[in-house]
Amino acid sequence: MEKAFRTPPPYAIASVDHALRAAAMLQLEGGLTVSQMAERLGVARSTAHRLLAMLVYRDFAVQDDDRTYRAGPVLELAVHSQSRVSALRAAALPHLRRLADLLDETASLTIRTGDTVRFVASVEGAQSLRVTSREGMVFPAHHTTAGLLLLAELTPAELDDVYAVERSAERPDLPALRAELARIRRGGFVVNKERSERGLTAVGVPVRDPAGAAVAGLAVSMPSVRYDRHRLPALVSTLRSAAHELEADLA
Repeated sequence: MEKAFRTPPPYAIASVDHALRAAAMLQLEGGLTVSQMAERLGVARSTAHRLLAMLVYRDFAVQDDDRTYRAGPVLELAVHSQSRVSALRAAALPHLRRLADLLDETASLTIRTGDTVRFVASVEGAQSLRVTSREGMVFPAHHTTAGLLLLAELTPAELDDVYAVERSAERPDLPALRAELARIRRGGFVVNKERSERGLTAVGVPVRDPAGAAVAGLAVSMPSVRYDRHRLPALVSTLRSAAHELEADLA
């Protein structure tokens, strides 16, 4: 199956990255204060205030009377799903923090929309060499850990519908994908070695709602040089425990 790497730009601009992450947070979560934004981005309160002021100026954000900020007109296209995503994200964050503390690697929660997935929450590990937050980013579903987990839940007809030529921007090799998804269904987890990004390995498990349907993927990501296949059973066990705890909270 083909690979589609996403490589960070060689000259990343921190202020632009902060602004884009701030916009994604507002779209996914709704109201945030300046202090909350500063804490989430790891910047000074004055920096967060300037970022939010520029987002307001460009209609990416609006400020309410209580001085909280929320998605503005430019970002409101996805507001219809905000309450569901916000609730899922709020429930997941404590578990992601515990995973990141326990494993000292980056933990994330991802949902699928059609043939793409979106990272809705991410907590970085503390090591200097680590996978940075992908929160708010969108990837082709069949290239990502959570995407493969969630595609594996579909019936053959549903999978065909997702990758109908007129709907999918990137159509994979469907016979090969079906075979891979069958293996994932049997195992119940995914190991993604450098499929979405060069030098990155991730392991993930599904998160299910009370009816048993997979609603998200829970994953831990690390530099490939630090991945040890002998640790895989322990990683999967830890992820499954966290997923079950999150499922209990959602129920």
